[in-house]
Amino acid sequence: MVASTHLLTTLSALAPTIVQAYSHTQRFHHPHRLAIRDVPVSQWIPLGCYTDNVNGAGRTLASASFTNTTGMTTESCISFCDQQGFVYAGTEFSQECYCGDFFANGGTNTTASDCNMACTGNSAEICGAGNRLSVFWSGVTPPPPPSTVASVGLWESLGCYSDGAPRTLTVTMDPTGPNSIETCTASCFNAGYPLAGTEFADECYCGLTISNGGAPTSLGDCDMPCTGNSSEFCGGPNRLNMYNFTGTLPHGPVPPVGGGGNNNAPVSPVLTGLPSNFSYVGCYVDNAFGRIFNTEIPDNQNLTIQGCVETCVSQNFTVAGTEFGVQCFCGTELVNGAVPAIDGCSMGCGGNATEACGGPNQLSVYSTTGNVTALPVPIVKTTGLPGQWAYQGCLQEPGANRVFPYQIINATDTTVEGCLSQCSAFGYPAGGLEFGDECWCGDVSDVAANSPGFGAESDCVIPCSGDPIHLCGGAERLQYYAWNGTLNLWHTPANTGRYEFLVPGVVVPLVVTLGVNNKVAMLEKSGTSEFANSTGAYELDLTLVDHFDLAWREMHVKSDVFCSGSIILPDKGARQLNVGGWSLDSTQGVRLYWPDGSAGVNGTNDWQENFQELHLQRMRWYPTAMILANGSIMVVGGELGSNGAPEPSLEILPKPNGTGDTWKFLDYLNRTDPNNLYPFLHVLPSGRIFIGYYNEARILDPVSLDTFQVLPNMPGSVTSPLAGRTYPMEGTAVLLPQHAPYTDPVTVLVCGGSNFGIALDNCVSIQPEATNPTWTLERMPSKRVMTCMAALPDGTFLIVNGAQQGVAGFGLADDPNLTALLYDPSQPVNQRISILNETIVARLYHSEAILLYDGRVLISGSDPQTNNPDGTPKFPEEMRIEVYVPPYLTQGLTQPNFTIAETDWSYGGSYQINVHLFHGTTSTMRVSLIAATSSTHGNSMGGRTIFPAFKCSGTVCTITAPPNANVSPPGWHQLFVLDGPTPSFSKWVRIGGDPAKLGNWPEFPDFTVPGV
Repeated sequence: MVASTHLLTTLSALAPTIVQAYSHTQRFHHPHRLAIRDVPVSQWIPLGCYTDNVNGAGRTLASASFTNTTGMTTESCISFCDQQGFVYAGTEFSQECYCGDFFANGGTNTTASDCNMACTGNSAEICGAGNRLSVFWSGVTPPPPPSTVASVGLWESLGCYSDGAPRTLTVTMDPTGPNSIETCTASCFNAGYPLAGTEFADECYCGLTISNGGAPTSLGDCDMPCTGNSSEFCGGPNRLNMYNFTGTLPHGPVPPVGGGGNNNAPVSPVLTGLPSNFSYVGCYVDNAFGRIFNTEIPDNQNLTIQGCVETCVSQNFTVAGTEFGVQCFCGTELVNGAVPAIDGCSMGCGGNATEACGGPNQLSVYSTTGNVTALPVPIVKTTGLPGQWAYQGCLQEPGANRVFPYQIINATDTTVEGCLSQCSAFGYPAGGLEFGDECWCGDVSDVAANSPGFGAESDCVIPCSGDPIHLCGGAERLQYYAWNGTLNLWHTPANTGRYEFLVPGVVVPLVVTLGVNNKVAMLEKSGTSEFANSTGAYELDLTLVDHFDLAWREMHVKSDVFCSGSIILPDKGARQLNVGGWSLDSTQGVRLYWPDGSAGVNGTNDWQENFQELHLQRMRWYPTAMILANGSIMVVGGELGSNGAPEPSLEILPKPNGTGDTWKFLDYLNRTDPNNLYPFLHVLPSGRIFIGYYNEARILDPVSLDTFQVLPNMPGSVTSPLAGRTYPMEGTAVLLPQHAPYTDPVTVLVCGGSNFGIALDNCVSIQPEATNPTWTLERMPSKRVMTCMAALPDGTFLIVNGAQQGVAGFGLADDPNLTALLYDPSQPVNQRISILNETIVARLYHSEAILLYDGRVLISGSDPQTNNPDGTPKFPEEMRIEVYVPPYLTQGLTQPNFTIAETDWSYGGSYQINVHLFHGTTSTMRVSLIAATSSTHGNSMGGRTIFPAFKCSGTVCTITAPPNANVSPPGWHQLFVLDGPTPSFSKWVRIGGDPAKLGNWPEFPDFTVPGV
């Protein structure tokens, strides 16, 4: 097994719980001076549901934003936008907040029901949906859209100019009040400079000439509203709105002064009396190659050296600096090639005119040690890169359009190595860094699709927040790296198999089971069918699909099986057990069906249920059931029905006679509710039990059912470790095939899931009983939540159904995934997935996939209840039944066949079959056992694939049954023979008998029992 050693380390380091507030138009080098409107949250007016990012055009509210995967509420979003002075706030995808002063990029009002996703911080509130915003208005009249001011008095616009380090206009100003064209030009006029420029919304610069290569650029580059007047543009990232004074200035240039100034009085550094052993280091040049401190404190007109030092100490910094009399900076070192000034630092502090507080582009620097580390000018990191990464260049990313889809912000610890390791760990071969603290991951194809190309290397000038000697992009510029090689080899075979329509359905089944009579039993949520007279339970005879009236047999259940769990028992009749349900008595329901009848002949047995005689100890909605190695039944998890409280427990069936409650509380399910429903359960070769829930996993002792070992958490998405795998995030878990002599550790594979609405595009696997088990991640070609996986007789797994956006539940998913995949565990890691054929049928919530006896896979269901903006169904309740015909049946080869006399097998026993092969010989033949399963919500309960040992003499082959109940818990299996790649029809065999004597249970006269 190949372990991803960097995976969990990089994930925890780079993916904070709450993604920090982000917007190109809000990322300033200086504090954003906001005109706060301060409208109480309760007075904001809901405007309804609005479209967002229509056809990829960009955000409807395109200013500030933030994401909170666990605590987003309407109130927190409104408060965030209100504090930044915006008049509109909108929530989306349960966890995202957007702000703005106008609706951009074609966003319009749409049907209110489109916004239907609960907020992550308050399930009683709606926080939009996929590409849908729940919008609120402060009631304040929105400002007019910003524009470029043509003139202010005698100041005339020169347009938009480039800026960098060193500056195009070399004198930095601090206008009185929030920045605007008026305040900046007034400051330059008063200081005697004929050129004025605004940048980054709140910066003001003056000069005598246009210096250092500054040149005109597109007016559209200056696109950031002024902090002091949102109707005006004040430059952009590394862009100046430039103005020229056309009159006569009152005097020549004089340097700007801070708060109190010094009025030509002598000033000097503070040499004694500073807190925390701070002492004066010297005067340093600022902004020769960029700002030499990483952290700026808001300007203070009453600044003193002691006040600045105390502020830095309170934030655990060891270096402090003052500039322009009113500015304070903090850090642990100086960056960007800081060098001592030859003279200067003669400007008095705003709060004490006798103390030197730097000067124009000069800093008075103090530290705890009396000296300071001055780091060199940061450079591009091109050596010592992890893996096969290679630097490509400084990539343009103009405006709000993103080159790559996945963003991680780490304000203090972003490094090139960490970012690229994170990207490659999750299978992304392209990575970029921007604004010093942003890491972006994606594909090389994203570059051609979303970027106009490379910019000048001098555009990428911002040091990494966690490595100040290396560059991490710039404003709207990415330090772009690509993986030199192939991270993911997804096969595209010529023979992909195909989808086929099978038969019109009569139900939208949420539980689908192939019985030992080779008929498919289906159970339906009460009241879901298109037919008013539906009984909610039917059985499909696959030999009669050409005769609709004959194909379906009506059956009956007494209570609502909505979101119950099912397995097949190891008794003689291979009865199907269904437990739990939606509400009231049904949540404790125990239902049994003994399959009968034969091909073309209806059975007469029906579902049996009597709540008064037989029921679960606890109410369970969304439980999982499994046969233990001792043959008894374990039922785990769920809720108390109808979105009720959690039921974080397990219980064993049959309940021992004469005992009280025997259920067991599970603190880890209680802690992770509600993201742990339908937990994954598997018996391991030691007899212990694997349980996976939400994003966690552990091993249980089979006797005490206590935790034996806590496993590492399952990796989530590249941006968040909080993504989940069980309902409602809903991926699918399977055991990879076990091969005789069964000495290798068994592998659990989990594919798909969701990061609270953003579907995952990866599978993760672990060998729970290996030494130091770790998860290995493999990227899939597309995102998928509500995954369905069917084990195939050749040891591969068909992956179908689901959505590329959302979570499981009614109306909570969109963008159906129509492409089938094949996962082949015999291939190397990251080379196991083949892209197969596509369907035209959307299969979302309540869709299933089960293996049939002829090697095809039955595809059923979809009950999404997702509507279009006009209220019409976007995806219908899907009654049609399809099959997927895997590639091994579309090569034109004849399926082998075999006969068998003995079908009740003991562990370790030898059993003969007589085979008829059409293409190969017994030397290339394989034999597989596929455990009987029942599928609901893509969770195939009881699934297991075994390749037993066998030997042949002529056409007679002797199979050795698995050695014990830990390798193969008692139960029924489909036995297949494979002639090369081609499987036979299966025959049912029982392995291990019925050690718990379930065949005699329950002992009530109205239940028919088959015996053991």
